Amino acid sequence: MTSLVELRVLEGPNLYFPRAAIKLTLDVEGLSGTSVERATRFAGRIGLATARPGEPGSGFRQRFVLRAVARLVRAVAQESGTRRLAVRVRPSHEPSRVVVAYPWLHRERAQALAHAVAGVLDAVSLGADLEQAVESAAASVRDSEAGPGPATITPRIPVVAVTGTNGKTTTSRMIAHIARTDGRVTGWSSTDGIYIDGELVEPGDYSGPSGAGRVLAHDRVEFAVTETARGGILLKGIGLTRNDVSVVTNVSADHLGLHGIDTVDQLAEVKGVVPRITRKDGWAVLNGDDPRVFAMRTTLRAKPWVFSRDPDSPAIREVLSHGGRATTVIDGWLTVLTPKGDPDPLVELTDVPMTLAGLSHFNVENALAAASAALGAGIGRDQVVEGLRTFRPDPEHNPGRMNFFSLGDLTLVLDLAHNEAGLEALLEIMEGVRRPGARILLGLGAVGDRTDDLIERLGEIGGMGSDVVAIGHKQHYLRGRTTDELDGLLRSGLERVGMSEVETYDTELESLQALVRQARPGDVIGLMCHAERQECYDWIAAEGGTPDSPETLAEKVSSAQASEVVGE
Repeated sequence: MTSLVELRVLEGPNLYFPRAAIKLTLDVEGLSGTSVERATRFAGRIGLATARPGEPGSGFRQRFVLRAVARLVRAVAQESGTRRLAVRVRPSHEPSRVVVAYPWLHRERAQALAHAVAGVLDAVSLGADLEQAVESAAASVRDSEAGPGPATITPRIPVVAVTGTNGKTTTSRMIAHIARTDGRVTGWSSTDGIYIDGELVEPGDYSGPSGAGRVLAHDRVEFAVTETARGGILLKGIGLTRNDVSVVTNVSADHLGLHGIDTVDQLAEVKGVVPRITRKDGWAVLNGDDPRVFAMRTTLRAKPWVFSRDPDSPAIREVLSHGGRATTVIDGWLTVLTPKGDPDPLVELTDVPMTLAGLSHFNVENALAAASAALGAGIGRDQVVEGLRTFRPDPEHNPGRMNFFSLGDLTLVLDLAHNEAGLEALLEIMEGVRRPGARILLGLGAVGDRTDDLIERLGEIGGMGSDVVAIGHKQHYLRGRTTDELDGLLRSGLERVGMSEVETYDTELESLQALVRQARPGDVIGLMCHAERQECYDWIAAEGGTPDSPETLAEKVSSAQASEVVGE
C-alpha cells in the first residue's frame, strides 16, 4: 500500500505559493483511523507533544490530521537538514485525502521529501515502529541527490497576463492587437497556439506555463500577452516569476469538479494567482462588477485598476479613493478615470467594432479590460484608441468568438459559448440583431468535462432563448463521455423549458447545415462552435456567405433597434 496518491512538481507560482512548489495528494485513512493512543505517540514523535487527536473518524481527528501532516513534513525536512520550510495543507473533497504543498529549490530532493512523508504515513497504517519510520524518512531525503532548480522564467520584456472564465481569449487578442498597432513585435500564447507578430507559429493549447516560455524564448518579441487558464495554474504552476500587468475578466461556474476545484469560490482563488504575482509597480486590472474578482484587490502588491460598465459603481469609487484607476462608459464613451483628473473619453463604443455598437455587454467589458491593460503597460493613448477601432469580430482578428456572417438573408453567428455565461452572451447578441418576426435558431452542444448540472443548464438556457434548437456534438471534446450521455443531459434541460422537438447531429457542422436548411429569410442562426471552426468557415464561404464588416454589423443592430421602436 502507499499513502502517496499524486505528486506534482509545480514549476512556478501556483495556488499555494508565489514560487515553485511540490503538491502532494496523500491518503490519510491510516492516520484518521488509528487508535487515540497510537495517534498521540505519533504526534509526540513529530513535535506535537500536547496534541489531542480526537476519536478515529471524528471531525476533531480530521483537524488533527491536517495539523499533524503539516508538522510531519516540517519534521522530516528539519531532520534531513532543511532548517525552515513553509507548508500548506488543505482538505480535499474526499475525507480520506489531503493536499500538501511546499516550495522547492532542488527538484530531486524535494520529490524525495514527498516520498519520505508518504512512507511515514504508510508506517502509521501498517503499525510499524514510528521512531524508526521518521528516522529512515529523514535519512532518505538527506542522502538524495539535490537535482536541478525551478525553470521559472523572469521576463526581460513587458508581460500582460490575462485570466478569467469568459472573455480571456478575446481580451488577450485585443491587447496583442493594440500592442502591434503600437509597432511592437508581440508574442501571444493562448488556447489556440503561439502567435508571433500576428502569425500562428505553433498550434495547440498553450494557455499553460509552456506557452509563456515559448513566447519569451523568441528573440524578436518585444511585448508578451499570455492567456492563463485554470488548468495550467493547478497542474504545472505559472511559468513566469511575475507579470507587469494582469487582467481578470470574471469568474463563473466552469470546469468545476476537476482537479479538486468544486466551487466558484475555489475557482476564484485559482484565478487570483495571476494578479497576485503582478509586480509592485504594475497594474492589476480587475472586473469591478464581479465581487469575487474585485475581492482580489486585497491580495495585491500591484496597483488596482478596475473596469465597470457603471460609472457610479462602488468599486470605482473605492479604487479611485485609494489612488487606483478605472475604466468605464460615460455617455457612450469608453472613458478612463483617475483620482484627481477629469474623465478622459477615449473612444465611442459605436466606433469599437467588438462591442457590436454597444450591444454585446460582454465585449464592452472586454474592451474596457483591454484598454486598461494596454494603458497600464505603457502603450500610448492614441495607439490604444486606434487598436480598439481596428480590432474586428471576424475570423481574421478574433476566430471563434462572436464571428458574424451574412448568408443570403440569414445572419450566422459562431462563438465558443462553452458555458452558461458564454451561451447567454451569444443569445444576447443574436436577439440584438433579430428583426421582428424573425427567429433565433441555435446549434447547441457541450464538451464532456462539465458537470451534469451545467450541461443540463445549457439545455435550459438554449431552449429558453431560441425558437429552434439542433444538438451538434463535439466529437473531439467528449472527454470521457458518450454522445448519448451528452444528448440525454442536453435534452433533459431542453424539456424542462418545454422544448422536445429537437434533432441531434454527430457534428457541429451538420447541425449548422440543418439549421440553415430550415431557416427563413431574416432568421438569426447561432452555433456553439468548439471543434469544427475551420470546417464551418469553409462551408459558409462555399455557400456564398461572407464575414460581416463593422458597417454591416452596425446596420443590422440599427435595423433591429429601429424595428423595435416602430413595433412599440
